[in-house]
Amino acid sequence: MIKGIFPVETFKKLQTPFYYYDVSLLKDTLSLIKTELKQYGYHLHYAIKANANPHILALIAKNGMGADCVSGGEIQAALDAGFDPAKIVFAGVGKADWEINLGLENDIASFNVESLVELQVIDALAKEAGKKAPISLRINPNVDAHTHAKITTGLQENKFGINYELLDDILDETKKLKNINLIGLHFHIGSQITDLAAFRDLCIRSNDLQDACEKRGIKLKNMNFGGGLGINYQHPNHLCIPEFENYFALFNKLVKQRSGQQIHFELGRSVVGQCGSLISKVLYVKKGITKQFAILDAGFTELLRPAFYDAFHLAENITSDEPPQKYDIVGPICESSDVFLRDFMLNEVRRNDLIAIRSAGAYGESMASQYNCRPLPKSYFSDELKDVKLY
Repeated sequence: MIKGIFPVETFKKLQTPFYYYDVSLLKDTLSLIKTELKQYGYHLHYAIKANANPHILALIAKNGMGADCVSGGEIQAALDAGFDPAKIVFAGVGKADWEINLGLENDIASFNVESLVELQVIDALAKEAGKKAPISLRINPNVDAHTHAKITTGLQENKFGINYELLDDILDETKKLKNINLIGLHFHIGSQITDLAAFRDLCIRSNDLQDACEKRGIKLKNMNFGGGLGINYQHPNHLCIPEFENYFALFNKLVKQRSGQQIHFELGRSVVGQCGSLISKVLYVKKGITKQFAILDAGFTELLRPAFYDAFHLAENITSDEPPQKYDIVGPICESSDVFLRDFMLNEVRRNDLIAIRSAGAYGESMASQYNCRPLPKSYFSDELKDVKLY
């Protein structure tokens, strides 16, 4: 196993657990994304739910990207980080009135509308504010993303979006409402998608839906395909930047983009996932009859994904070069689900060793909690720690 490179001696002086971000890798990732976007004239709104750390948000904003928000708090975080309000889009199946008003007050780019009742509420609030709200209809295309059941969002039985069979009814309603401006269609079929065939199906369905709109005399300014591109959790050292080239090329090949129309995306995990690691200290090595446990001072309060999604995150003992042994790597939380890895081969573990849990840049810090009255961990950045790379 080839390990990542970490400033171990510096880490030994820091209170664990903590998040560590490789800013060099994040910059390389953003640079590649910008190159691909420029090639096709596409637009990207970073999905803030993946990681809302202010340092990371500011860096992404400085690279000229927009923000994809799913709450009023995320809209405010985007504004505070310097994102242009004209590049902020607001999605979510349950937008509160105050959140909608915050978007209206700041003249955000689009409300991604997920139901008829939401459309009517936005129209009423926009009327009260004396504004016309730009909206995109989030259509549920009934495309199977072939990902985890808890992160698929594009099937008919999901709570998200408007079933595509109901598009005609929604379009009829948009004609009656005076304080909305229909600017496009929006899609999001799921997260951690590694099979690009799912996006192929989305492109084909989007073409059909756009044809249906044009038959009604509706020309769409924007087509927003959401996000969902996955990362390689098994090989974060070798495959640290996703295949953005193939991803964007597929949409360029298959989407029937109209003249003057803009194509938008809302990537999150693929932007920040690989740049972050959770660094934890071994509290105890507990030996049983059939197993031995490496008990860490980090748990699902710091990285929920393994407990919540049965997700795999590679772990590395960054303070040991001893031959590997098999461990269950667990946390200190009083829940049986507080397990990072089972029967995992790790360089021999001793008390106070440092364990790096990789690919934690997305949905690590953003999903952290204070369950068991645990304090939220700090975050550190490589450009503050001699700019050390992980790969």
